Amino acid sequence: MPNFKLRDSDFTAACKAYPTPFHLYDEAGIRATVRGLYSAFSKVPFREYFAVKALPNPAILQIIKDEGCGLDCSSYAELMLAQALEFSGHDIMFSANNVPLEDFAYALKLGALINLDDITHIDLLEQAGAIPEEICLRYNPGGLFMDTNDIMGSPGQSKYGMTRAQLSEALTILKGKGVRRFALHAFLSSNTTDVNYYPTLAKLLFRTALELREESGLCISFVNLSGGIGIPYMPYQPAANIAAIGDGVAKAYEEAFGADRSVQVYSELGRYITGPHGWLVCHATHSKDIHKQYIGVDASACDLIRPAMYGAYHHISVVGKTENAKVYDIVGSLCENNDKFAIDRILPEINMGDIVVIHDTGAHGHAMGYNYNGKLRCAEVLLEQNGNFRLIRRAERPSDYFATLDIYADEKMKKLFIGRSIP
Repeated sequence: MPNFKLRDSDFTAACKAYPTPFHLYDEAGIRATVRGLYSAFSKVPFREYFAVKALPNPAILQIIKDEGCGLDCSSYAELMLAQALEFSGHDIMFSANNVPLEDFAYALKLGALINLDDITHIDLLEQAGAIPEEICLRYNPGGLFMDTNDIMGSPGQSKYGMTRAQLSEALTILKGKGVRRFALHAFLSSNTTDVNYYPTLAKLLFRTALELREESGLCISFVNLSGGIGIPYMPYQPAANIAAIGDGVAKAYEEAFGADRSVQVYSELGRYITGPHGWLVCHATHSKDIHKQYIGVDASACDLIRPAMYGAYHHISVVGKTENAKVYDIVGSLCENNDKFAIDRILPEINMGDIVVIHDTGAHGHAMGYNYNGKLRCAEVLLEQNGNFRLIRRAERPSDYFATLDIYADEKMKKLFIGRSIP
């Protein structure tokens, strides 16, 4: 069920403090979710590496750090964020594909754990600096990934990871270059609440790691289950039973390793940790009644692209109203017909000026923002544990949009964009 932990009065108070639209995040909810995750996986040696791509805001990442998590980074800028917040060494996992040389060099400089996506990256990593003694390999088993009952993913259609044969070949090469410890990583399903996904993946990776240890003679350092545990976007959709998932992984761990606790278990859960604890808060600004009834809001797909890109469902509520009465499309102002947060959604009657709340935007919401139509990305606000609201990212200004035009030496262009005072 979408998260209704915050009250209507919280959204009203936030709108008095800051102009809409903005993404609002709940610090207490994020902390509670991280602590619940660690409790669920307490039967194995475990650490969470939060996926920075889900919510790359320093204030949020500091909360994640306070709760004992590392960071999973997949780009140069994300590594910069990690360094700025004083993550270093094995507090950072660098998992990326089609990696530029400079990204590898930066990750090596920080002492990050390197997760290689492809066998050809061995040479690239060596060119970037050195092959570390401990390295992780990303596995793609191909075909369909399933337990005894259900299909849970289609890795054969995924661009990520190495084949089973390539894992063996890669470890032979890496051992010759000084690697002493290896790890395995795989991401085979997205946004699943299936209690069997992580345990089934763990069994596959534990078994494969043991096979590779036997082949190579190298020590197993850790197994990274990556992300994939989802959240209930739809009303009445059950949440992932994280305690049962943790127990399932613990059972698989014991079956694979017995009393040996030397192999670590990692996860990279972005959506699960922050997704339910974010809301896109906006106001109804227009009403249009033609072949359908439309409500325009002051946000757009530039602030939340998931419905436009995937047809993804995000629950919508109207502050101060609960009784569903009308059918609306909730839309933004982009010159794109897919700029719709909801289609044929039954909602309370909406009047201009009503606060409209779009739920579960705490992951892959603001982070996927863009500037089509010259739209400026919205602010981010944190509801702190003490009940105060804090601006943690201001809304973009026109000067931000035009900042990259500073390349022009032409005086006319300078006067138009650079030399004038743009708000």
